Amino acid sequence: MRTTVTLDADVERQLRAAMRRQGKGFKETLNEALRRGFGAISGRAPPTRFAVEARPMRLRPGIDPAKLRDLDDDLEIQEFLRKTARLSAGRR
Repeated sequence: MRTTVTLDADVERQLRAAMRRQGKGFKETLNEALRRGFGAISGRAPPTRFAVEARPMRLRPGIDPAKLRDLDDDLEIQEFLRKTARLSAGRR
């Protein structure tokens, strides 16, 4: 919907500051602010932010976590070769 809105000077300053902080455009920033405002009015709680809590991996000594990706790649290749060999044998 397209409409013309006249903003008070203090609201314009806050909107422009939010645009700079978030690095977003006028329309997106205004819509987000309105959604938050209407959510507060309706009594709905804003969605909670998802947070990941880091925990130690507790790997055995000598296991390099950077090499786990290589191990996963090797296992995936082996599984692919096993399946293609089985499919090839079934065609003969």
